[in-house]
Amino acid sequence: MTPNREDYLKALYKLGGLEGLVSNKQIAEELQVSPASVTEILGKMEREGLIHYEPYKGSRLAEKGVPLAVSLVRGHRLWEVFLMRCLGYSWSEAHEDAELLEHATSPRLEDRLDQFLNYPAYCPHGSAIPRADGQVEDAPTQPLSQLGVGAFSHIRRVTEERELMDYLQENGVQIGSPVLVIDAAAYEGPLTLDLDGRRVQISYKAAGKIYVDQVSGGADSTL
Repeated sequence: MTPNREDYLKALYKLGGLEGLVSNKQIAEELQVSPASVTEILGKMEREGLIHYEPYKGSRLAEKGVPLAVSLVRGHRLWEVFLMRCLGYSWSEAHEDAELLEHATSPRLEDRLDQFLNYPAYCPHGSAIPRADGQVEDAPTQPLSQLGVGAFSHIRRVTEERELMDYLQENGVQIGSPVLVIDAAAYEGPLTLDLDGRRVQISYKAAGKIYVDQVSGGADSTL
């Protein structure tokens, strides 16, 4: 299978294609390709039995495509752990090189890598690493941007976008860090946070791509 097809399988998995339908627009945005390209590739993948496609509704992974998608996501996230833990990569560097390595990882190498890393449950960006059977350990989260002033939580996951990851690392954002919302500017302005004892400002857009432990009561919850 070509790396291009594999990227589509992984995108469907990440966007919820295990259980529900994913629109062509979502896939195009995830892979940064044209809608026409998405339609063409998905048509081929359906004929290959990798996906189920419903016109004007979207696509989901077929039984044949599920284990392939799981393996790609699993390999990608294991490589991210290895690259950061063993080679000192940054968030964005690990993501970029894992994008290459995932396409050349056999099931045997994937299992050996998992064993070598002592079976991590999450990648460095906080996304759950599927087990070989597809099972994941995941907890409910919500975007940081949904928390109101005075709300307290812990950072659990960030969206894997190069500019965002570099921006967050420059601002000292780390997975697991405690975070308190001190102030939120009007009209989707920046959020002022107490981040593990340090005061920092994060744009509203970036805060929407940082996921924290779900807070009871949502945006109105406080300490």
